[in-house]
Amino acid sequence: MKKLHKLIIGSFVGPFILTFFVMLFILEMQFIWKYVDDFMGKGLEWYIIAELLFYVSANLVTMALPLAVLLSSIMTFGNLAENYELVAMKASGLSLAKIMRPMIITIFIIAIAAFYFSNNISPIANHKFRALLWDVTKQRPAVELNDGVFFTGIEGFSIRVKKNNKSTGELTDVLIYDHSDAFNGNRKVIRAASGSMKKTADEKYLILTLFDGYSYDEIVEKKNKGKADKDAYKPHLKNEFKKDVIRIDLSGLSFSRTNEGLFKGHYSMLTLGQLKLYEDSLNLNLSDRFQDYQAYIDRSIFIQRDTTITEINVDSVSSETSFNQARATYKRELIEGAMNSVRNAKNYIKRTQEILQAKERNLHKYQVEWHRKFTLSFACIVLFFIGAPLGAIIRKGGFGLPVVFSIVFFLVYHIISISAEKMAVQGVLTPFQGMWASAFILTPIGVFLTYKAATDSALMDVSAYTNWIKRIFSKSK
Repeated sequence: MKKLHKLIIGSFVGPFILTFFVMLFILEMQFIWKYVDDFMGKGLEWYIIAELLFYVSANLVTMALPLAVLLSSIMTFGNLAENYELVAMKASGLSLAKIMRPMIITIFIIAIAAFYFSNNISPIANHKFRALLWDVTKQRPAVELNDGVFFTGIEGFSIRVKKNNKSTGELTDVLIYDHSDAFNGNRKVIRAASGSMKKTADEKYLILTLFDGYSYDEIVEKKNKGKADKDAYKPHLKNEFKKDVIRIDLSGLSFSRTNEGLFKGHYSMLTLGQLKLYEDSLNLNLSDRFQDYQAYIDRSIFIQRDTTITEINVDSVSSETSFNQARATYKRELIEGAMNSVRNAKNYIKRTQEILQAKERNLHKYQVEWHRKFTLSFACIVLFFIGAPLGAIIRKGGFGLPVVFSIVFFLVYHIISISAEKMAVQGVLTPFQGMWASAFILTPIGVFLTYKAATDSALMDVSAYTNWIKRIFSKSK
C-alpha cells in the first residue's frame, strides 16, 4: 500500500469511528427517553439494562452506519481540501478518481460487512432485543412506598403509608386493603399506627411488621337470604392487635425471561433464505384464500331453484314469464331469497377483501425486509459518493459545515426511505420501488457531485451563480 493511500485511509478511519459511535450514542439516548417510563422503579439489575442497550445498538446500526459514512467522508475530503493537500495531489497529476480509489475500496469492504451484519447478526440481535424488551416492559414495579400514595404493584394488596423513613425503614400510619379475593372486593382492611418493612434474604417475600392496630373483616354469608334482609346476614369482625406480622409473596415481582422461541417468525428476525421460504408460504396461502373466494362468488351469484316447488315449469319459459306467472307467496320467497343471497355475498366479499388486504400487507412486510438486506450496503456507497465530492467542493473539515450538509442529506435519505417503505407495505408501491426509492433519487445527486468535484466546477461559489444571472439579464437587455 502506498503512503498516499495510508494517508487517505487514515484520515477517514478516525472520523468514521468517532462519528459512528457518536451517532449510535445519540440514537440510544432517543431509545432510552422513549422507554424511560418502562425502566423506572422496577428494580432492574444493571446488567439487564446493559444487555438491552447492547441489543439496541445492534438494531440501530442500520441508521448510524450510513450517517457515519456520509459525515466522515465529508470531513475527510473537506480536511484534505482545506489544508491544500487535495490541491497538491491534483498538481502532481492525480485525478480525483485515483485519489478516491483507496476510499472506494474501503467503502465497498464496509458495504460487504454491512450486508453480512444485516443478514446474519441483525436478525439474532433483533430477536433477543424484542424478547428482552417484552420482559422489561411487563415487569412490575419494585416495592417502594411513597408518602401518602397507594402502592398497587403487589397483586391483591393496596398499601398506603403516611410517612416512610427510608433511612430506618420505619412506617407511620399504615393502611392496607386486602383484595386478594377478586370476587369480594376490599373485604379486609388493616390499619396500624406504625410498622416496619423488610424483604427476606432471597427477596421472595415481603415481611410487614405492624404495631398498635386493628383489622376489619366482612365475613361473607354462605346461606341464601332474601333481598330484603340480605344486609342483616353479613357479620362484621374487628380485631385489635399490639403486633402483627404479614408475609406477602413477591414471586410475581421477580424478573423472569420469556421463551425467545415465542418471537420467532417475525420478518425482522429472518435471514434472506428464511424470508424467501416465508414469502413462498404466504404466497401459497394467499393464493388458496383467493381461490376459495372465487369459488364462493361463482356459487353465490346464481339463485338455485327450489326443486320442491312444481307450480310452473321454469325450464320451458323465460325467467321473466316464470316470475310473473308465479303466486304472490312464491314471488315473495324468491325476492327474499335473492336479497338474502345478495346480502350474504356482500358481507362475505367485504370480509374476505379485508382478510386478503391484511394478508397482502403481511406479505409486503416480508418482501420489504428482503430488500432491506441490500439497501443498507447500497446506501453506504451512495452516501459516500455524495459526501466525498461534497467535502472536496466545500473545502471545510471538522464538525461545522460538514455536519450541516450531512444532516440535510441524511434527512432526505431517511424521509424518502420511511415514506416509500410505508407506501410499499400498503401496496401503493411495489416492495422493490419502495425500498430502492431513496437510492434512485440520491444516485443522480452523487453522480452530479462527483462530476463537479472531478472537473473542479464551481458549485458552492456564489459569484458563479450571480455572474450567470447577470449574463441572462444582459442578454435580455
